[in-house]
Amino acid sequence: MKTQRFLLLILFTALLLVFTGCSQSPEAKESPKEKAQTQKVSSASASKKNDLPTIKILATGGTIAGKSKTSTTEYKAGVVGVESLIEAVPEMKDIANVSGEQVVNVGSTNIDNKTLLKLGKRVSKLLSSKDVNGIVVTHGTDTLEETAYFLNLTVKSDKPIVVVGSMRPSTAISADGPSNLYNAVKVAGAHEAKGKGTLVVLNDRIASARYVTKTNTTATDTFKSEEMGYIGTIADDIYFHNEITRKHTKDSEFSISSLDKLPQVDILYGYQNDGSYLFDAAVKAGAKGIVFAGSGNGSLSDAAEKGAVRAVKKGVTVVRSTRTGDGVVTSNGDYVKNDLLASNSLNPQKARILLMLALTKTDDPRKIQDYFNEY
Repeated sequence: MKTQRFLLLILFTALLLVFTGCSQSPEAKESPKEKAQTQKVSSASASKKNDLPTIKILATGGTIAGKSKTSTTEYKAGVVGVESLIEAVPEMKDIANVSGEQVVNVGSTNIDNKTLLKLGKRVSKLLSSKDVNGIVVTHGTDTLEETAYFLNLTVKSDKPIVVVGSMRPSTAISADGPSNLYNAVKVAGAHEAKGKGTLVVLNDRIASARYVTKTNTTATDTFKSEEMGYIGTIADDIYFHNEITRKHTKDSEFSISSLDKLPQVDILYGYQNDGSYLFDAAVKAGAKGIVFAGSGNGSLSDAAEKGAVRAVKKGVTVVRSTRTGDGVVTSNGDYVKNDLLASNSLNPQKARILLMLALTKTDDPRKIQDYFNEY
């Protein structure tokens, strides 16, 4: 009898051990089937990341890379490196495969022709690779529109190029750089952004490099396209609502691939009691072109016009723009007869960019005027 009880006890213990082993939690022991499912999920996650667009961030400095204690106006621009900019916005990794490259690290007032050529060639080379879907350029806001328009005229690709900056340094309260950078990466990775030329993204707005300009010294909504309008907005999703009709990027005639310098073009400003001597000084200093920021419809005083005509006779191209901020400068009257060209709707700083590139192809005033009407 005791033997039977002992055998029953052994049998009961064995059954208990078997039952306990089978009822272990999934965390304690994973079946082969469960392992296969886990590997499938991991593989799917990796595949999803590989499906994200690849965006290259080219950093040039500016306020977005600036530092201060808390001030929004007193800071040192071009201090923070590109890797720190990327690390500060880890959410970008959810929308794109992002990597960075430091081109220069300066305030945008120190962006010169040499830097423009270096940046333009680098953007072109990167976009020629099938592994890069779009480019983001971080830039100081003071001359951002000029660099953006230069890229708009010289990069032969329909892949998105987005230029971005901020009005507050990275250390300021409510810094706008991280949000602007995140949005720029999102736009650069959007299929809808292809073929629209170089774009400028700040303050939840998408603007064409051709039409946008800085309008306020310190406000975060400083970049506006007041005459022509923004081409899109960002409200979590991206919404495009305008098209660009001017020539740009892959349809542009301008190429910088073989250029190592750009012709000197100066900007002169019109005002009451101005004179002709500023034109004489620019010509003497080696200017090949002059943009005149005139009053109203690109108007020149009698004295300024004499200086402009003398410059033209010495082989210098003169383009009339306007200091008003908006509107089309038209070709008219004696200005046409004297080969004083009209900038159309380009402000003085962008007229300078186009004139520099135009002079790399021709000095024919009629052809250069055509460029201003087309680009």
